[in-house]
Amino acid sequence: MYQLSKQVRWSASVLGLVAVLILSVRVVADDAAPAEPPPSSESQPTEQPIEQPPASAESGSPIVSLAVYPPQVQLTTKTDRQKFVVVATRQDDVTLEATSAAKLTLSDATTAKVEQGVLYPLADGTATLTVDYEGHQVTMPITVSEATVERPVSFNLDVMPTLMRAGCNTGGCHGAARGKDGFMLSLFGYDPDGDYHRITREIGTRRINLALPERSLLLEKATGKVPHTGGQLFTADSEYHQTLLAWLQSGAQRDSGELPICEKVELFPPKAVLEGEGTAQQFTAVAHYNNGTTRDVTSLAVFSTSNDNSAPIDQDGLVTAAAQGEAFVMARFDTHTVGSQVIVLPADLEYTPPPMEGNYIDQMVLAKLNKLRVEPSDVCSDEEFLRRVTIDITGQMPTFEEYHQFMADASADKRAKVIDRLLDRKEFAEIWAMKWADLLMIRSGGARNMSQKSVFLYANWVTDQVSNNVPLDEMVRTLVASSGGTFSSPESNFYEVERETLKTSENVAQIFMGIRTQCAQCHNHPFDRWTMDDYYSFASFFSQIGRKQGEDYRESIIFNRSGGEVNHPVANKPLPPKFLGGEQPEIAPGEDRRKVVAQWLTSPENPYFATSVANRVWAHFFGIGIVEPVDDIRVSNPPSNPELLEELSKKLVEYEYDFKALVRDICNSRAYQRSAVAKPGNEHDTRNFARANVRRVPAEMLLDCIAQVTGSPDKFRGLPLGSRAVQIADGATRNYFLTTFGSSERLTACACDVKTEPTLSQALHMLNGSTISGKIRSGETLKSIKDEGLAPEQAIERIYVIGLSRMPTAEERAKLLEVVQQSPNPQQGLEDVFWAVLNSREFLFNH
Repeated sequence: MYQLSKQVRWSASVLGLVAVLILSVRVVADDAAPAEPPPSSESQPTEQPIEQPPASAESGSPIVSLAVYPPQVQLTTKTDRQKFVVVATRQDDVTLEATSAAKLTLSDATTAKVEQGVLYPLADGTATLTVDYEGHQVTMPITVSEATVERPVSFNLDVMPTLMRAGCNTGGCHGAARGKDGFMLSLFGYDPDGDYHRITREIGTRRINLALPERSLLLEKATGKVPHTGGQLFTADSEYHQTLLAWLQSGAQRDSGELPICEKVELFPPKAVLEGEGTAQQFTAVAHYNNGTTRDVTSLAVFSTSNDNSAPIDQDGLVTAAAQGEAFVMARFDTHTVGSQVIVLPADLEYTPPPMEGNYIDQMVLAKLNKLRVEPSDVCSDEEFLRRVTIDITGQMPTFEEYHQFMADASADKRAKVIDRLLDRKEFAEIWAMKWADLLMIRSGGARNMSQKSVFLYANWVTDQVSNNVPLDEMVRTLVASSGGTFSSPESNFYEVERETLKTSENVAQIFMGIRTQCAQCHNHPFDRWTMDDYYSFASFFSQIGRKQGEDYRESIIFNRSGGEVNHPVANKPLPPKFLGGEQPEIAPGEDRRKVVAQWLTSPENPYFATSVANRVWAHFFGIGIVEPVDDIRVSNPPSNPELLEELSKKLVEYEYDFKALVRDICNSRAYQRSAVAKPGNEHDTRNFARANVRRVPAEMLLDCIAQVTGSPDKFRGLPLGSRAVQIADGATRNYFLTTFGSSERLTACACDVKTEPTLSQALHMLNGSTISGKIRSGETLKSIKDEGLAPEQAIERIYVIGLSRMPTAEERAKLLEVVQQSPNPQQGLEDVFWAVLNSREFLFNH
């Protein structure tokens, strides 16, 4: 009863105080008022001037380059063709679709002909297409072969793509798990043999009619001549109808012999910057086959866009500019999905590019912002920087002494110096050990039934690796290739966390490459390149893991049993091990397959490892990844700044996977040190780092900050009093605060297990729970203030500095002094002030 009345008294007495503090937060709210300009004495990031980009011009900006796509054309057989696009680029980076306006000249009109932006073969030979536009010229070589040969219609190469283009084998149609209306196709065409059987054999002659091919149900339903749940898919005069009819007229034959395999698809142009609503850009898709031939698949690809509001795309690959914004347009053909970036700008937008200052990160961030015509926010104040970087690097708040020491430092490189000092602290390693423990799902009990001893040994091994600055690639190779007892070789617990072969392969791909392969277990991935063959051939690396019980019943022994396979469910046989997106390695009989994949995983031949690690590191310091979610790297979820992500991954390799060096680059950049206060035009930017993202402090770090500033340590199971929440080894060790604020339960490898979204439960716990009030009353902070005999004004300053890393404003100081003076005693008034500070958004969020 006392506790309840105490909380009610606090809520009533400081209601106005909380309002003052919440409203006084200067940067946390998106609509916050602009911060005061920093004093001239404040340090700035080290500047590295580079060549100034050309100023933005109006629509009359001159053309600086001309390109034609594809850059070269191969036409094979009589029916081949190639759609091409001509793109002019202005000085302000705006691109123009110039295909119809350009002058086109063929060097040999007997080899090929041009009609409405499409090249057709006439005779074997070579030619050159010369394109002239606005004083610029570009050429495109053309090669024609087998110009008089009629290529027969192929089920795999023509019929299957037609069904895909028409949408017949999608999940909402016949590609559903049980098909539709009694007819089933493999989802996105992962099983051509099964589809051929169901079309030609399943119901006799009902679906096809070889006597009267044009009366085949396959055609009549698609053209709407008979009722069809999916409606009319194409007309009788379309190329799709002609393709299916020609196949039926030839006897609906199954392909014989070895067929060319599509190895990659390209989408042109690779990027576009459109100015003005209604401006259009045609895209064209080209497939490359393993026999060296190419094919225009623009009419067979399935086009989509990530942003219909800005860059809608029609079924023929034509993008029409709409609202200002950014989109990623995609084309899917066969098992390949590719994409291009499209930026849409309003006409006659006034914009002056800011000076390009800072390190390589700043150059690439500003280059993207200049394309978007978005102005970055100013550099944050010294107070904001000190708090932000201390929380991000160490998970703690700057101390009272650290604050005053930093603010008194007048040197130009003081920010770089504090970054170096923080990176040398053990707390930096503890945070990243915790993050790896979350990813590796280190916890006892549950379905895995891991012993607490195994968990503590495993967690300590991870902590030692990070603390000793073991290169990440070396740590990962050791994990993936690990064998031995889970006590004597703690890294082998990696294979105790998950014992099922398919889940193990999925976890390796998601944790170390940021790739989610789960969709490809049952069908080809609908939004990425991964096929069922890719999925099961990668799983084959982990099909021979052996396990047996050690002398201690709690210990398992992990070993290579040199036998065992996982069957492909369609082929009903195992596939040889093959790297994801890579080659099939030669593995000797009895050789541990995990050692082979471990070497490849961190090698230059694997483009995903360094990219994934760099993206995760970036996301920690910005609250959002360059690819977001960080563990969902795929073609249809492209990076917001691909050039930046590529450069970060290159730097990580250059630093020999010492990610501390990468953190130093990030924290020293202007991009990281920007203010959270928006400028006109960047208010809604969340992906291009025009301003600092306001981020709620993660659960473990927030609890540690509360314990630190109140001087009230925590006690966790298996750890001594005063240990930090980030040091918890066992994910099963939790308390109400950690659960409420979204710490990872370590049940899956998904990054989504860590939650930082604010909730009502969190607010109620901060207001009325025992964590804040109990720590304030029992902690050493207010006791030391009392013992030092600080005056109320000095005490308020102390609370502000240790809690918010800044001094109170004159208005805050006056109102808080009034609260203290009106309290029954000064100590109770300071408790109320402290409680209100810890409940403010400014404390709970990093900004």
